[in-house]
Amino acid sequence: MLFLAGYPTLFFAQEYDDVYIEPINDPSADGQRFFVEDLLDLAGYVPENIQIYQTLPNKARVFRVKLDSVNGGFVFVRWDKTKNENYVANKMIDPGVYYNLKAAKEIMRKQTNKANFTVDDVSLQAPDQEQINSSDITELREEFELKNEEKKLLEEQASEKRKARDTRREERKKKKLFD
Repeated sequence: MLFLAGYPTLFFAQEYDDVYIEPINDPSADGQRFFVEDLLDLAGYVPENIQIYQTLPNKARVFRVKLDSVNGGFVFVRWDKTKNENYVANKMIDPGVYYNLKAAKEIMRKQTNKANFTVDDVSLQAPDQEQINSSDITELREEFELKNEEKKLLEEQASEKRKARDTRREERKKKKLFD
């Protein structure tokens, strides 16, 4: 009799398959909003408000993002049918924010083991680009520093010339006043 007591529960028990759709793979309005929120969070931004500004065809949306009382902007999210994932499609926002969002997406896609990026790291690059290694980066940075030093030297020379010219003018003015 005890064997039959559990029998009805076996028939009526349902098996649930919870399919969790990550924000990167969810083309719905809420999924894309969570995608933008996660990207901003991974990039180190704390948004005050994210709202849908405009809905476009082909599962594309423009989100108005308010970071604080002064800063904010728009993020254009599109749906890639072939990869079945969301991506940020606008470069009209601040380039630093755009790069941070792209880096955050690579972190989200687990394309890298890094949780964040610093100035010394090599930039994330598209697979179709020529890859830049760390020695190339150090060489480019050294060239940049050299150019900056040359600029500073030229500016210092120009300021010295201005100072000398100004002192000569002052001396001439004083000489004219006393003559």
